[in-house]
Order: sequence, then C-alpha cells, then structure tokens
Amino acid sequence: MLLLAMDTATPAVTVALHDGEAVVASSSQVDARRHGELLLPAVDRVLAEAGLKLDAVTGVVVGVGPGPYTGLRVGLVTAAAFSSALGVPVHGLCTLDGLAYASGIEEPFAVATDARRKEVYWARYADSRTRVTDAAVDRPADIAESLAGLPVVGAGARLYPEAFPDARDPEHQSAAALAALAAEKLAAGDGGAGDGGFLDPLPMYLRRPDAQVPKNYKVVTPK
Repeated sequence: MLLLAMDTATPAVTVALHDGEAVVASSSQVDARRHGELLLPAVDRVLAEAGLKLDAVTGVVVGVGPGPYTGLRVGLVTAAAFSSALGVPVHGLCTLDGLAYASGIEEPFAVATDARRKEVYWARYADSRTRVTDAAVDRPADIAESLAGLPVVGAGARLYPEAFPDARDPEHQSAAALAALAAEKLAAGDGGAGDGGFLDPLPMYLRRPDAQVPKNYKVVTPK
C-alpha cells in the first residue's frame, strides 16, 4: 500500500505519503491564496523525499472539506486527476476528521476551522476517531453555549477565543494525519460510505461561493 494524501480545504496546503504502516514523507505550507501554485510541487517534494515515483501510489486520499470554494476544488480536482491517470481509487475524508484524528483527544471535543465571513466550519466528536454531528457552518457566538466546557481544536478556536476559550492543537490540517486515518480505515475494512467510512470525493461547501454571477446585468453586445 502507498497512499498519497492531500488537503487544500484550509489555508494549509498539505501532502503526505503513507505506506500502510507509517507516514514516509509529508509537506505542509500555510498560505490561503496559493493552493494551486503550491500543491503539485508539494507532491513532487514528498515523492522525492521518499525516493518513490508517482506510479508506486496505490490509492489517493483527499480532504473533501468543508472549505472555501476555490481552495477546496484544487485538492479535489488534483486527486481526481491522479486517480484517473494511475487507475487507483480516491478516498474522500472530512477535513475536520483529519484535525480530530491528529489531536489524539479521547474525550468529547469539537473541531472548528475558519470559514471566513466571521464564521467557522465545525463538528463535535466523542473522541479522535468518532464524529457525532454533521459538519456545519455557524457564527462562533451562536454555538459557544452548545460547546461550552469542551476543548476545541483548529484555527477557528484560535480566531475566536471569546467563544472557544479552551483551544487545542493542531491549529492546521495535516495530510499526514489524514493519510494515517485512511490507512487505519482500510486496514479495518471500514472503507464504505457512511458510519465513519470514506466519503465520495466531492466538495463539501455547506454554503454558496463568495463569487456570484451578477443579476440583471446590462447586455453590451451589439444587436
């Protein structure tokens, strides 16, 4: 097994290789505006670090979000392209699940990432492997009471300490954690959709994109 994992749903452009037992190479850069520019060089970098060629990959893992429209699509389109070119499966995982897994917390907690517009993407967990709510997008003040007393992992907790006073690491997504979680699911035969299994590699937006087609725009083409 050699899994190529990537996630661009958050400001972290993160890539990792996992051989079924351990992460063999990883790369992460935090830059909210350069997902498309940074992702493929990161793939080349982790392959070179591991001394492997792309054709050694047996499966692709990708974070499906939730995340902003443009950045999220970069990872998903790239994962789909590699899957098609290599003839290997692509496994989708909720980005929040990767952060939860990396936290190692084994008590109830939440994960919150920056959704912009003064909102967060978030979900609750029973432990680092078990999400107990669907991912959602809300204003921090609107969910602060329901999450009171819980640790909150991720950049969303750091951005809004008044709503989430018990902020925990990691702050940013890691493809290494996403790959390790996927390898664990595959080894356990827990790869089916639903009930904690893999998701279809489709974008989890939760809301409409910021860019909208103008309504009632003036036609300027000649008649």
